[in-house]
Amino acid sequence: MAMLETLALRTMNASGTRNEESLLPAVTRSLTYRTNGRTILQNVSLRLAPLSLTVVMGPNGAGKSILLRLLHGLLQPSGGEIRWGGKGLDPVIRKRQAMVFQRPVLLRRSVADNILFALRLRGTGTSRDCDRILAAAGLSAQAEQAARSLSGGEQQRLALARALVFQPEVLFLDEPTANLDPASTAAIESAVLDVRRSGTKIIFVSHDLGQAQRLADDVVFLHRGKLQEHSSAAVFFNTPESDAAKSYLAGDLVL
Repeated sequence: MAMLETLALRTMNASGTRNEESLLPAVTRSLTYRTNGRTILQNVSLRLAPLSLTVVMGPNGAGKSILLRLLHGLLQPSGGEIRWGGKGLDPVIRKRQAMVFQRPVLLRRSVADNILFALRLRGTGTSRDCDRILAAAGLSAQAEQAARSLSGGEQQRLALARALVFQPEVLFLDEPTANLDPASTAAIESAVLDVRRSGTKIIFVSHDLGQAQRLADDVVFLHRGKLQEHSSAAVFFNTPESDAAKSYLAGDLVL
């Protein structure tokens, strides 16, 4: 099945190359987030390089999804800062990013209308472009079907295809395969790797060790809201430094 191929690159080439300065590297300094008297993230300092697929891992409650939402501007930090290409996060930078959630957020419209809506927001694109995108996502046969009636794997493919309509330079993925069957998971992973090869920076939250080993160029490991490790995937999976990471990789309960 054709899965999105290099949709991000193809849509960018269709409308011309970008002239903006790169958003990367992304840098956080002492990034902190508190809510309801609880500290969810504390003093997280990172440098996320371009041309890599970064997987964010850690036990439940480590702050993985909160980190993504902060990086994308969906939440405001309680302390510290986020810099994209040396600039503070603002609406212009957010428009050059896209996010796909664990539970797809789809319009109460047809599959095709979800893509057409994104094309209209982008300001370019035709029904023929919509047909091409649906074909690349393997959803041509479902074009007139209600988007929310699709299977879980089909919904995630639609959400990913719609996100790529905006030609993001940075794509955030928050456990997009957590509730999917193996075949759907494989299809999403294949698409993500293809998008990464097109030059899009991927920041991918996952709790699945096997998935992280298949996808990651580098790994950010969080525990109790603190950054424990950030290293290449090879170093993290073979020679982790922190006790928390060692226990996590061994399948032990990490308290």
